[in-house]
Amino acid sequence: KKRKELDLTNQLKVNLFFKKNKIEYLIICAAKVGGIMSNLTFPTEFIYENLMIQTNLLKAALDFKVKKTIFLGTSCIYPKFSKTPIKENYLLSGNLEKTNEAYAIAKISGIKLAEAMYKQFGFKVICLMPTNLYGGKDNFDEFNSHVIPGIFTKILKAIKNKKKKVKLWGSGKPKREFLFVDDLADSLVFLMKKYNQNQHINVGSGNEVSILNLAKTIGQVIGFKGKFIFDKSKPDGTPRKLLNCQIIKKLGWRPKTSLTEGLMKTYSWYLKNYKK
Repeated sequence: KKRKELDLTNQLKVNLFFKKNKIEYLIICAAKVGGIMSNLTFPTEFIYENLMIQTNLLKAALDFKVKKTIFLGTSCIYPKFSKTPIKENYLLSGNLEKTNEAYAIAKISGIKLAEAMYKQFGFKVICLMPTNLYGGKDNFDEFNSHVIPGIFTKILKAIKNKKKKVKLWGSGKPKREFLFVDDLADSLVFLMKKYNQNQHINVGSGNEVSILNLAKTIGQVIGFKGKFIFDKSKPDGTPRKLLNCQIIKKLGWRPKTSLTEGLMKTYSWYLKNYKK
């Protein structure tokens, strides 16, 4: 449902929806999300809306006896200078990255609420922490998007305006791990069937790439032959965020989509759908 059909920040409306629809299994993907600029500009909304959405849904799942719930968090929950690959037990072991602190604190609160409900009521819930996601149906806004759709939009804008340079934030040196959204969907179904522990669990691709090399790869997919200029006055964010995904791997799950393949699928979706 779209927000105008069901406002998840409204507890009464959420409860009425659960009462009417008799939900058996719940996957909480809804959230207020965005890139560095969006997080820095709207920290109030990032804390408030995420706290309200996840709290209303988790409480409704408990009250209306949902059989099993998955709560999606973020790799931003871990400390800025975590040792990598980042293990699940590194949570709350250090200071958060300031550029997305509001979002991270909200998601950490969701994990702790889920843990409390599990301990107190035996509520069956999986807290899944995905790495950076990308794919079709993403937000391709130049200023409020995540890094991959943001780079796509900037490159396409440069091509349209016949420019040979694209300016990106930061130094280009930070490394990020990316997971194609279809692989995440596959992991959700897998965990709903296979995982019953309360320990929150990481999911990622197991590979990381610098922002510079990411931009070059996207440029190759699109056919851009220009240069990338980095504005070092803008923040880089966390230096590295590679997740340790040994728990989900030992359960038998692996991602299927390489970064280049996923970027090609994303661009194909963009060309077919975005102008609509």
